[in-house]
Amino acid sequence: MMPEAPWGMSTRWLTVILIDPKRFGATREDVRLRLEKQNIESRPAWKPMHLQPVFEGCRAVGGRVSERIFELGLCLPSGTGMTREDLARVVEVVLS
Repeated sequence: MMPEAPWGMSTRWLTVILIDPKRFGATREDVRLRLEKQNIESRPAWKPMHLQPVFEGCRAVGGRVSERIFELGLCLPSGTGMTREDLARVVEVVLS
């Protein structure tokens, strides 16, 4: 997790990991399906705006970083209500 500021507490609203198949040995979709089999919700990172059909043909600035996050990113369960046991279960399934 990202470090917390001394003046507040994070909501842990969104936790995204990047899964490089060459380094990890599995794709983002492999991990998502493994989590799904364990009844753990996850989803791919959002598609960048410049790749949405409604914006086809529009000028885009940059974009490679967001494209990489979309390609490799997996949103994991997160939130202030998760217990250490919940977190350990997610980690165990991802690493398996």
